[in-house]
Amino acid sequence: MSWDEQQLQTHLDTMAGAITEQYGDRAPLLVGIESGGAWVARALNGKLAEPLPLGTLNPAFYRDDFDTRGLKRTVTPSKLPFEVDGQHILLVDDVLMTGRTIRAAMNELFDFGRPASIALVVLFDIGHRELPIRADICGETLALPPHQRVELRGPAPLVAEIRDTRPEE
Repeated sequence: MSWDEQQLQTHLDTMAGAITEQYGDRAPLLVGIESGGAWVARALNGKLAEPLPLGTLNPAFYRDDFDTRGLKRTVTPSKLPFEVDGQHILLVDDVLMTGRTIRAAMNELFDFGRPASIALVVLFDIGHRELPIRADICGETLALPPHQRVELRGPAPLVAEIRDTRPEE
């Protein structure tokens, strides 16, 4: 299964509508998680009538599973060009799976200050939760078996496909 640019744009339109409906005149801050979440946050911001302040987080150093995942070769620094204290934050990621990336991102976010609230916005929720984390706004919920993942490619155009993680025989 795959999603082309137009299908993902439809999801982004729906998600932008949910943000507008839930936040109205209150202007939350958008924070995308590198790299797919940052792509989604930028695309989502372009769908809003009034673009929101936008930042990026790279929670690589805050993860609790280095022993199984390791670190990527290059880790880009987080960029939050605004104060976090007392702000409403929309934390954006491409795929919500176990919840570990979101937990790491929230840990890093609190190093920047104490937000008034954090809401989670994801393009895809595929389950497989290991932590009690849920999306407040979601483009699409999927029930995938443990050996499948959604892989987002971008930043433009955004396209996604389901990938099998089993080793080839």
